[in-house]
Amino acid sequence: MPSASVILMSVALLAYASTWFVQPGWFAMDAKQTTVSLAQFQQQQTQLQLPLFASNGEVGFVNVLFEGLVAGDKFGATIGVMAFILITGGAFSVLMHTGAINRAVLALIGRTQKLQWLFIPVLFTLFSLGGAIFGMGEEAIAFCVVLLPIMKQLGYNAQTTVLVTYVATQIGFASSWMNPFSIAIAQSIAELGVFSGAPLRMFAWGCFTLLGMTYTYRYAKHSRALPAEPAPSTSYAPLCRADKTLLLLFAGVIAWVIWGVTLHQYYIPQLAGQFFTLAVLSAIVAKFMYRTSFSRSAEMFTQGAQELLPAALLVALAKGIVLLLGGNELSEPSVLNTLLYYSATLLYGMPEALAAWSMLVFQSLFNFFVSSGSGQAAITMPIMAPLGDLLNVGRQTVVLAFQLGDGLTNIIIPTSASLIGCLGVVKLEWGQWFLFIWRLQLALFALASAFVIGAQFMQYS
Repeated sequence: MPSASVILMSVALLAYASTWFVQPGWFAMDAKQTTVSLAQFQQQQTQLQLPLFASNGEVGFVNVLFEGLVAGDKFGATIGVMAFILITGGAFSVLMHTGAINRAVLALIGRTQKLQWLFIPVLFTLFSLGGAIFGMGEEAIAFCVVLLPIMKQLGYNAQTTVLVTYVATQIGFASSWMNPFSIAIAQSIAELGVFSGAPLRMFAWGCFTLLGMTYTYRYAKHSRALPAEPAPSTSYAPLCRADKTLLLLFAGVIAWVIWGVTLHQYYIPQLAGQFFTLAVLSAIVAKFMYRTSFSRSAEMFTQGAQELLPAALLVALAKGIVLLLGGNELSEPSVLNTLLYYSATLLYGMPEALAAWSMLVFQSLFNFFVSSGSGQAAITMPIMAPLGDLLNVGRQTVVLAFQLGDGLTNIIIPTSASLIGCLGVVKLEWGQWFLFIWRLQLALFALASAFVIGAQFMQYS
């Protein structure tokens, strides 16, 4: 599949071409109106006809990336979001480089593997939390390497190994209430408070995790081949004082983030500062307790930011496309408003709950082409959020449809590099995996459908 950048540049080219053929439209509404209807749509008789290159500070096709990069302010959906992505990526890179998180997971494995009834549920819950809190995904590949021989010693197969690691992370990722790499980006683009609407998402995380855990536990129990001899217990060194200190600091910063968002409505600038605090504290602990130099921690911060630079550029490019289409102000003439009007007209008369469910289906299918959560948010949310307004689908419900559609299908799509990596490590073909996992995938989609439809009925905000 083409990369998300190639797909977005293709969309940008189509957006530019549309300005020569599509007449801009707008919705006649005054400043006091908070809702808009299709009956308010008006259309002008001339096209925007943007130039290929704009030299007077305007938008042209070859200016699309730069204009997207400089659009907005620190509270907006471009500069602020990009800065947040880079800082958060750097912060978690510093933390993960210390190895404290990995050692904590391995220590937990060592403590629970003798308790067969507890081993699978604890592992699944732990990896689900990793996906929910800091977007764990690719890290599951390394844990598949470590866990596979242990799981085989205990009589579990390769499918169980992938279930308790990668599948658990994606279930947590999809139902997260505070993932900085998907929900934070989607909500900021949709002009919602970052991490707002957390109670329903926490409940969703519990339901989806319970479903995945139950399926995994039952499958592991029935497929387990008891070894001829008792499996030797794999022990791990206990956590050192530095590990415990860093884990406490990490938990403290996460609690600080939750406190700030729920009680003081912290937004992107404050959240970026909180995650940067995590990076600084991790570097200090690494210096004085792990003997890691500050320079090395700074390198890890830079490396983490570099790894997320493509996601930040996707946000900028997506914003540039919106600018090519004339902007996203409903009361100002733009090609985007015309596209929104005709898209909404196709769905007009459809029950609102069904419209919300259709967004879930769309996001699930779209994830096949763009498996990056941040990339999919950047591409789809500028369109989906205002389209939800026209169809009377709440923006929180639109974001919920995005995150569930994006995250859950990562479990099955062959375009997910993390999934293919995990399958490669445990020596499973994708075809084998598909035949195994499709039942769980359908169950998860059914639960996602219930949550999205239920959110629309309850006017989720």
